[in-house]
Amino acid sequence: MVVFWNVEDQTMREVRQMLEQYERNPYNIALVEWENEQMNYSYTENSTLLSNGDIQLSSSAAELDMILEKYTFSNAMALSVKLAIWEAWLDDYVDSIMYIPELLREGKRLKMSRPKVMQKIGELFALKYRINLGSDLLMTPDFYWDRDHLESLYLKTCRFLNIPGRTTVVNEKLRHCQELAELMRTHLSERHSLRLEWMIIALIAIEVLFEVVRILTRTFREPDNVREQN
Repeated sequence: MVVFWNVEDQTMREVRQMLEQYERNPYNIALVEWENEQMNYSYTENSTLLSNGDIQLSSSAAELDMILEKYTFSNAMALSVKLAIWEAWLDDYVDSIMYIPELLREGKRLKMSRPKVMQKIGELFALKYRINLGSDLLMTPDFYWDRDHLESLYLKTCRFLNIPGRTTVVNEKLRHCQELAELMRTHLSERHSLRLEWMIIALIAIEVLFEVVRILTRTFREPDNVREQN
């Protein structure tokens, strides 16, 4: 994720193209272009702060301090964009399974193979891992723990971008999706168990049939043996 400060569009495109060779599992470029954050900034003689969504950088701050402050705002903005992308992924996931509850309510058969069900469950857990364990959505990064001023700027920016509230909504959606995934897995297991039961019944029936044939065959042969002895 790249955050630019006062950079022309052409330069941004060139930088992104240069960085493409270093990408691993990149996000969809169209989604990244759509889910972006833009914030205005200006300089002030006072301390750096966030006011009504506008960044005000202290013109008297040392160069290193200003770099760290810009990094802090950039960190929060990048996190907001990541969350927006994950929100879009989750919406697509919900759209792909939203027909299932209605299908089960109507008592219809779920036409989904076991590999497909496991794939959907895997997608859900991968997204849940990214959001809750692979990101800084649930806790403040360690970088800010001994930098109170930067931590305050970071938390204020996150609140302005509504990151905590959006994270809560996303996790609530994930919880409902997980419940549905468990329902799918249970339904699949019951269907598999039912299939096994019918297979066992069929095997027992075949065994009984063979036993009946064996008994009948021996019964018909015994009179012949009696006549031969007489």
